[in-house]
Amino acid sequence: MTNSVRFDRGHTDDLMSFLAASPSPYHAVANAAERLEKAGFRQVAEVDAWDGESGGKYVLRGGAIIAWYVPEGADATTPYRIVGAHTDSPNLRVKPIPDTGARGWRQIAVEVYGGTLLNTWLDRDLGLSGRVTLADGSHRLITVDRALLRVPQLAVHLDRSVNAEGLKLDKQRHMTPIWGLGEVAEGDLIAFVAEETGVPAEEIKGWDLMVHSIEPPSYLGRDRELVAGPRMDNLLSVHAGTAALAAAAGTGSRLTGIPVLAAFDHEENGSQSDTGADGPLLGTVLERSVFARGGSYEDRARAFAGTVCLSSDTGHALHPNYSERHDPGHHPMPNGGPILKVNVNQRYATDGSGRALFAAACERADVPWQSFVSNNSMPCGTTIGPITAARHGIATVDIGVAILSMHSARELCGAEDPYLLANALTAFLEG
Repeated sequence: MTNSVRFDRGHTDDLMSFLAASPSPYHAVANAAERLEKAGFRQVAEVDAWDGESGGKYVLRGGAIIAWYVPEGADATTPYRIVGAHTDSPNLRVKPIPDTGARGWRQIAVEVYGGTLLNTWLDRDLGLSGRVTLADGSHRLITVDRALLRVPQLAVHLDRSVNAEGLKLDKQRHMTPIWGLGEVAEGDLIAFVAEETGVPAEEIKGWDLMVHSIEPPSYLGRDRELVAGPRMDNLLSVHAGTAALAAAAGTGSRLTGIPVLAAFDHEENGSQSDTGADGPLLGTVLERSVFARGGSYEDRARAFAGTVCLSSDTGHALHPNYSERHDPGHHPMPNGGPILKVNVNQRYATDGSGRALFAAACERADVPWQSFVSNNSMPCGTTIGPITAARHGIATVDIGVAILSMHSARELCGAEDPYLLANALTAFLEG
């Protein structure tokens, strides 16, 4: 193994802390930035002129972070080695007019974000998180990490067929959380948020708020070989990519390219935003880095031609109760190492060259890996991989970690896979 850093079970412990501290995309990028700051990275503002100095830099925009490390000796044609991920997860998000209720109950109006498993949000103690925008344009993070909200399920006595015919939920009528009793009063939620953040309510002019389960991540199983927790899709990859970038930066002159972490928002609803993978953020940052080092458009084209991206997102582990839903020849298992995701219809961007590159990185890191392909009879999901490849003309490989309960409020992975992924990503970023 050639890596200078090898992650172990302590990385999984740290992942659980990261998940608990990152209930929203805005918290996730703030926590990633804090880790990178400790590794010597510095934030640069998009409105400022950039210098071409070596070292680690990062850009924050909303729920996205792009971070990169320019080693000594890198020139304007030096290619990038990118780890791509996304910071958002399916959940319930607060509507613009949040205060609602019925029949003596005070409730909060929410909109379903992404393809969430609705039933997993029932009868859970929920907190509130996200950010508020103040009159001067600044933002404040908010975390209410206590039992504040709940979406109560209808009792079985009032729905006798639920176990035989299945639970049927209407997104508008059945998913509105309760947070108390009494008359609905306009402005109640924002007044509460103002009190929690310590700012006057009249200063809050906008908000991006969402609910989260307050149950902390935990090890699971007789031998604690599994981890249960929220937002593994895809903060598991964001956390691993952040750790791998910091580790690769520590190797300095050993780098053969410029390592990058690109963690986008809005993957769960199509990536079409100014902070999504289908927006210009990544291309703009990489181009500005080339130009800051004295490069031309020709240099930019040469750098991009040699660039490779590993798009890291979670995939499906073999489900023991639904094994017929999986491809019979591909059965990824927890703790079997990261998965290579393949779909010939380009729902994943992997091709044979990408397979060889990923296999080489895993070999250097002494990490086992697995292959994933969907059952032909089942629609295949997608990732930021094909978007990155098509938008920027960058060779892209789709990988990830196999999990169960994807898009649930609480997902499940193997306890070894987070650090195996981090080791493979470090080897890839080092070149």
